[in-house]
Amino acid sequence: MNDPVKVLIMGAAGRDFHNFNVYFRDNPAYHVVAFTATQIPDIEGRTYPAELAGGLYQDGIPIFHEQELVSQIKEHSIDLVVFAYSDVPYQYVMSKGAEVNAVGADFIMLGPHHTMLRSSVPVISVCAVRTGSGKTTVSKRICQLLRERNKNVVVVRHPMPYGKLTQQAVQRFSSYEDLDSRGCTIEEREEYETHIDAGCIVYAGVDYEKILRQAETEADIIVWDGGNNDFSFFKPDLNILVADPHRAGDELTYYPSELNLRMADVVVINKQDTAELEKIEQVRRNIMKVNPDAKIIDSASPITVEHPELIRGRRVLVVEDGPTVTHGGMKYGAGIIAANKAGAKEIIDPRPFTTGSITETFRQYPDIGPLLPAMGYSNEQIYDLEQTINASDCDAVVIGTPIDLTRVVNINKPVTRVRYSIKEIGDSDLKAAVDAFLEQVNV
Repeated sequence: MNDPVKVLIMGAAGRDFHNFNVYFRDNPAYHVVAFTATQIPDIEGRTYPAELAGGLYQDGIPIFHEQELVSQIKEHSIDLVVFAYSDVPYQYVMSKGAEVNAVGADFIMLGPHHTMLRSSVPVISVCAVRTGSGKTTVSKRICQLLRERNKNVVVVRHPMPYGKLTQQAVQRFSSYEDLDSRGCTIEEREEYETHIDAGCIVYAGVDYEKILRQAETEADIIVWDGGNNDFSFFKPDLNILVADPHRAGDELTYYPSELNLRMADVVVINKQDTAELEKIEQVRRNIMKVNPDAKIIDSASPITVEHPELIRGRRVLVVEDGPTVTHGGMKYGAGIIAANKAGAKEIIDPRPFTTGSITETFRQYPDIGPLLPAMGYSNEQIYDLEQTINASDCDAVVIGTPIDLTRVVNINKPVTRVRYSIKEIGDSDLKAAVDAFLEQVNV
């Protein structure tokens, strides 16, 4: 019998674990030697635990920083490298492929056939062309429409397992108390709170086969709420993609954006109230070029401010959604748009006031504009965020993240929140798409 193929999986504590679980875990033809990690702080140095790795991995699987990719390939004579994370340009992906091939290993990306799990109940997936496209507002709207039609809806969120993996194999959230008791990070809260506020149960974790089977027991319909621009872990019956005209063209030049676009049944061109007309039309042309059968829905993303008087004529610090302005590449978010619209005297650059891991974030992403990413992947980073906010020389703080940040961070200045939603434009809307879906699946 041939020796098993030696595998290294490149990831960011999400799809990498999923691909391992569904394809490699109990497959004796392969031996996964290691994971590498990037994008997310403090993932490297841990071990994917034996309790989750299965009987072939009694000691678990080590996780190294991606900087060690080539040295790990050489040291362990790796045969096959699996690229398993998202929200990166094609040039980046193929540069990694060249790096891997140059030291002798094969380079692959697993597709939907080998990685999508099949559900016993209908699934609607909501994915995006980039982080920060407005996907959560769309998935929230889908859940609202389904609940209005008396359907039991369960949301399954793309993984964010930043704590103890053995305790996060299957997570179920239905209240803020669940978030508090499990020590959820800011990034987790940004994705879960919106659905909890709307009365939906949210599942997430590490082992999505177990998550799916448990979610099926209490759902008429499952809504997959994707992360970054990754494609769904579950095979969808309706595949909805959210496109962002603020980053027009990325739908054809980022991985796996184009894959999502080609698979989509419905594409929502979002944020049209703040985007340039030519950029909107560029996205529309690209959709029609690669997926002319997709139904296109035009939408705006209206932004409101709780206390605009705290902004008008004042010097403000704007805190934006972290992933959107880091690896998402946006130089602004809803907070910046709201601050300018409300007449801020000045938007304060936080760089002179950063500390610890927040300083490191700006080093890693030097193109971030004059705003503060709400980084909070650990308690230490949340503390650094709090210290940075409180040290900043400003009159007020504008919170552009989707959560009430004051539940997590003690802020010593006046605070106002920015909220945003979705508003369809024209005759095609999500209501019609949901009604057609329900008729098709006969639920």
